[in-house]
Amino acid sequence: MISYTIYKNEASAEWVTFVHGAGGSSSIWFKQIRDFQKHFNVLLLDLRGHGNSNEQIKTAFKQKYTFKSIANDVIEVIDHLQIERSHFVGISLGSIVIRQLAEMYPTRIKSMILGGAILKMNFRSQILMRLGNTFKYVLPYLVLYKFFAFVIMPKKNHKNARLLFINEAKKLYQKEFIKWFKLTAEINPVLRWFRQVELDIPTLYVMGEEDYMFLPSVRQVVANHAKTAELFVIQNCGHVVNVEQPLIFNEKVIGYLKARS
Repeated sequence: MISYTIYKNEASAEWVTFVHGAGGSSSIWFKQIRDFQKHFNVLLLDLRGHGNSNEQIKTAFKQKYTFKSIANDVIEVIDHLQIERSHFVGISLGSIVIRQLAEMYPTRIKSMILGGAILKMNFRSQILMRLGNTFKYVLPYLVLYKFFAFVIMPKKNHKNARLLFINEAKKLYQKEFIKWFKLTAEINPVLRWFRQVELDIPTLYVMGEEDYMFLPSVRQVVANHAKTAELFVIQNCGHVVNVEQPLIFNEKVIGYLKARS
């Protein structure tokens, strides 16, 4: 089972589960824990190969990684803790994991908060993926990861988020990075399906105004999924919204979740 951490709120029966992105860990939510625990029970996850799930499962998963298998890692924890339903908050690739989870287990998800959501790979991101595939066996993964982080989060005000993810990525193994990177082979058909199908689950997209790679496609999807989806754009903010603008992120998301609890 992947590693998890719980912060209980004895006065609440509501759960919020946080899912980080590729190369990160549950530590990226450190600016959310205190505010969210005031209102909810909080569950933090370390996805396979990340954070505290690194050592304990480095030999456990020999098979190819898929979004379905990663989503099943999450549901295994939820089942173990006997949580019937939870709100889910994800960032970057974590948003894809949550959307996959919603596809497979819709009754377990009360609402989805998708921060820095990835719904379409634009031309620049497609080029990045091709470069990564070309050099993933040649260059040290950290060189590739630093390059990707800089392209996705290029501005000065993105620096703290960029450095946080790079420092977390240092804890990965080269083989683990390659397994996660191979997920890009299935990402386009998965995202195409997500864009086409609107699930009956309240969804809030929280995006940075400067998230130039992913914001345009999210705007399109929200316009098409008007029954269930809302978009909140944070000014002067890049891809990792919960790290760059935590006060605004926390206030907006907690308000949204409380209205649906």
